[in-house]
Amino acid sequence: MTDKNQKPGETKAALAFPEWATRAAADIADQKSEPGCEAMTRVVETVCKEAPVVYRNEVANRLQDDDSAAHRWYRFVLSFPPHLVRDYLEDFGIENGKIVLDPFCGTGTTIVECQKMGISSIGIEALPMAHFASQVKTDWSPMPRRLLDHAKKIAEKTIAKLEASGIQDIPFFAEQPDETEKLRRLPEDIGTLLLKGSVSPLPMHKTLVLMETIEENRDKRYYEHERLALANALVDDISNLRFGPEIGVGKKKEDAPVVAPWLSRIQAIAEDLEHLPEVNGASTMVHRGDARDVIELLKPNSIDAVFTSPPYPNEKDYTRTTRLETVLLGFVKDKVDLRALKKSLVRSNTRSVYKADDDDAWIENHAEIQRIAGEIEERRIELGKTSGFERLYHRVTKLYFGGMARHLAVLRKALRPGAQLAYVVGDQASYLRVMIRTGQLLADIAESLGYEVDDIDLFRTRLATATKEQLREEVVRLRWPGK
Repeated sequence: MTDKNQKPGETKAALAFPEWATRAAADIADQKSEPGCEAMTRVVETVCKEAPVVYRNEVANRLQDDDSAAHRWYRFVLSFPPHLVRDYLEDFGIENGKIVLDPFCGTGTTIVECQKMGISSIGIEALPMAHFASQVKTDWSPMPRRLLDHAKKIAEKTIAKLEASGIQDIPFFAEQPDETEKLRRLPEDIGTLLLKGSVSPLPMHKTLVLMETIEENRDKRYYEHERLALANALVDDISNLRFGPEIGVGKKKEDAPVVAPWLSRIQAIAEDLEHLPEVNGASTMVHRGDARDVIELLKPNSIDAVFTSPPYPNEKDYTRTTRLETVLLGFVKDKVDLRALKKSLVRSNTRSVYKADDDDAWIENHAEIQRIAGEIEERRIELGKTSGFERLYHRVTKLYFGGMARHLAVLRKALRPGAQLAYVVGDQASYLRVMIRTGQLLADIAESLGYEVDDIDLFRTRLATATKEQLREEVVRLRWPGK
């Protein structure tokens, strides 16, 4: 998409955080008569110098410069790149008038790309934070300048509140109060849902003050975009979280800026809204739901294509990956909510396995899956592994593929004859280094359910943490013949 302010022949570079922050500072500096603007300028300029953004997924799977609009508002670690969606939909011959489904919608890569292409799409996602992100990332209705102006006023009011209590949003040279007992905290029952040390007390206090100010100045035209910007800033700049094979708590930040990183995200959203294409009649819907029960959310014979990436069979707990922003934004309020959320997911890790789970019945006659599960259990016994989670490795393997079989079986009713499907999946060796060829097994299951397997394409390889082997990530291409 060409910037209307771009000079002929000039390539618009991808925006980095310091540039957004500098622009935000300049905008506020132009309005020096407004209260709080000088403090806000100091915050933004300081963050430019000291704390550039590094997105959670940037090293592993960079966005191409031309793809960043809307996608950069919030993404999962290792989300597949937008160009992969375009490549396959173009190969499938999908155009305006067709409907694309992503039943494991995540943070909306497929549906955002469909909206850019003028193609109608439907997303289904069980995780509330990811569902929220997908909804906001496909809402291009806010007026960019008004969104930014509204956010600046919130920033100024938040800075004023903090300064009134002797707190600066600039941790690099300001002395902050020592009385931590005066700082705002989450209620204890809610705080226990978070990984201990996710956010240090002072940044948490600033975050809660900002959240309060957003609520006090709530405008339905901008509210959800402002909250998504906070979720993004929380994870990347404010928190102590680190992302490796699994989420954890890294080096503790005694203090961190809050208002400026949030405002920089608003600046990025506003810039994207300025240049995103008109929707032109394409509809986008995002449902909160279980991918194993898609027919409850879809009309029969309505879907022309599927592009998706389900979870892989490993120990990555996506309810932990998004726990901080999920809790702070109020999507999960207690352990009852958390348990219900886990039960709505395909079982891909042992933290989400429950006694009554029975998806494994779907693959009880699949010899290779049964063999792999048996090998995992034999190796566990051989190695003397006795923890509760380790005892579940063989079971969660069967539950995972059973859940995927259940999903594919139910999905058939929603597909039009000739519908084409692409599932991005990866090999795994997380369970005691027993190799699981996910793509081949998924293709076998689909074929047993009446799908035609067109191909299994190699997408990329990645290094296994445990074995240091290169594991394949593949795109399983299916077709529904309409039997």
